[in-house]
Amino acid sequence: MSLDDALTHLLQSSVPVAETEWIATLDAAGRVLAEPLVSTINVPATDKSERDGWALRVRDLTEAHLAHSAPRFLPISQRIPAGQPAQPLEASTVARIFTGADLPDGADAVVMQEDAAESDAGVSFSDIPTGGQWIRRAGEDIGVGSVILPTGARLTPQATGLAAAVGAAALLVRRRLRVACFFTGDELVAPGQPLPPGAIYESNRFVLINLLRNLGCEVQDLGLIPDALDATRATLREAARHADLIVSSGGMSVGEEDHVKPAVQAEGKLALWQVAMKPGKPLAFGAVRRPDGLDSAHFIGLPGNPVSSLVTFLIAVRPLILRLQGVADVTPRSLVMEAHFDWPRPDRRREFLRASIDAEGGLVLFANQGPAVLTSTVASDGLIDCPAGQAIAHGDRVRFLPFDSLLH
Repeated sequence: MSLDDALTHLLQSSVPVAETEWIATLDAAGRVLAEPLVSTINVPATDKSERDGWALRVRDLTEAHLAHSAPRFLPISQRIPAGQPAQPLEASTVARIFTGADLPDGADAVVMQEDAAESDAGVSFSDIPTGGQWIRRAGEDIGVGSVILPTGARLTPQATGLAAAVGAAALLVRRRLRVACFFTGDELVAPGQPLPPGAIYESNRFVLINLLRNLGCEVQDLGLIPDALDATRATLREAARHADLIVSSGGMSVGEEDHVKPAVQAEGKLALWQVAMKPGKPLAFGAVRRPDGLDSAHFIGLPGNPVSSLVTFLIAVRPLILRLQGVADVTPRSLVMEAHFDWPRPDRRREFLRASIDAEGGLVLFANQGPAVLTSTVASDGLIDCPAGQAIAHGDRVRFLPFDSLLH
C-alpha cells in the first residue's frame, strides 16, 4: 500500500478519545483542547500606555506652541503607575504615566520621557506628537467573544499564556491517550546486562517510549517479550485491557521467529501490513479485542531495525496518535530546501533520507542510510521526503521534515 493511502486509512479509522477532564492552565501544556476557548474580556481591557512618559491632549500642546515662540510648560496633574486607576485628564495638563498604565480619559497621545523636559514649571516638548502615539487600544490583542484557541488545539506554553491572559484558570482537555508497548527479539539484552555472543543491546524501547512521552501519552511499558506465539498473544491480551493503542517493535516480517502478525490476527485483525516506504516496509495496523469482547484497542506494529522503527513512528504513528488525542491538524511542518548532494539511484518506494543543514543553508546526506544506523538519526537534522522513483541532483528543491517538527 502507498504511504498516502496507509495514512488516509489510519486517520479515517481513528476516533478521538471521548473522555475529558478539567486541568489547571498552568499544567495544560501538551494537552488537547476539548472545546473552544472564548474570551470573556478585551485584552487589554482599557487603553494603555506603551511607554514610560507623558499622557496629554495633542491639541493642548499644539495651542501652546502656536501661542508662544518659546516652549510652554504644561503642569503635571497626576501620576499613573501601572495597576492604579487614572483620573480624567485636566485641560492643558499632562499626566506622568508608566508602561502598561491606564490612559486617562481625555488623553489622546503619549510622549516618551526622553522626548520631553521636566522642570519645576512643568513639562515642555520639542515636537508635537501624532494622535494615538504610543497607545495600546482596548481589545487590540483580543476582543471579547473571540475564539482564541479552537477545539483540537494542542496547547503550547505560549497558548497556556494566552489562556491565562483572558482569565482562564482551568481548561477542558481530552484525557491522555493510553498506549501500551512491547518489544520482541530474543537477541535483545537490556543495557547494563552482560552481552552474550550474538546479542545486541535494545534501543527501540528507549526511543519509542520517550517519543510517546513527548507526545503526551500515558505509557504502559510491557518490556521485552520472548519470540513465541503464545507469549505474544498473552501480551496483546494484557495490553488490550486498558490501552487505547498498542505499539510493538520487531517480529513483523515473515520469518519463522516473527510472531506478532499471526498473534494479532488471532487476537483481533490486521487492516494493513507492509507499506511502500523506505525505511519501514513492515508497518502493520489493526485492532486487538478487549477481554470483554465489546471493544478493541488499536494496534500498530513497527519494524525492528532502529531507524526503520523511528521513521515509521514519526511518519505514520505520530499522526495517528495526535488524531486519537483529538488534534485537528496532524500534518508536520515541512520546508522546501536545496539539495547539496546527488541521489542518482532512487528506490521504487518512497524514501525518507536522513540529512543535515550545511553552512550554506542546503541539505547534505548522512553517509550511511542503512536502516540500522541509529547514529544517522542523532547526527542529522531531519528527513528528506523523496518520492518513489525520483532521483535528486545537486541544486534540486526537496521537501524536508525537521526533526523538531516530528518529535513532539
